[in-house]
Amino acid sequence: MSRLRDKPWVLPVSLVVALLLGLLPLPALLQPLRPYWLALVLAYWVIETPDRVGLGIAFASGVIADLLYGGVLGEQALRLVILTFILQRFRARIRFFPMSQQILAIGGLLFNDRIVSAVVHIVVGEPTLPWSYWWAPLLGMALWPLVFVLLDALRFGRRGR
Repeated sequence: MSRLRDKPWVLPVSLVVALLLGLLPLPALLQPLRPYWLALVLAYWVIETPDRVGLGIAFASGVIADLLYGGVLGEQALRLVILTFILQRFRARIRFFPMSQQILAIGGLLFNDRIVSAVVHIVVGEPTLPWSYWWAPLLGMALWPLVFVLLDALRFGRRGR
């Protein structure tokens, strides 16, 4: 391929940054709008480098997120494994979608993630998130092009000379 070699440090650093962004304190008014950073970053890596990122990385990242965020143990892991499985299944199509269609696909995955989260909370008897939290996937959709371009730029560096 004509693409430059990617930098191997970008994957683990981007996952750590996504985990840290999930820990950032937000005012109560903005808390429901917090995008699922880990899902966005993981989606990028599953789409772009399926040979390096799969269900195992998704599960491990989810368990670490569960421990950091202090929710139901295994919830984040389940959510990320489901997201990764769907992305792996449709990766060949999604990868070549124009950005506008990728945004819709990522939005559908983020809404599906909210549904999985709601089901897990109902099953284990935890209180479900308020309706205002259903707005976060829309913000995730809006941030997808930025996340994609930023991670692509970090991964490959400067392309033109």
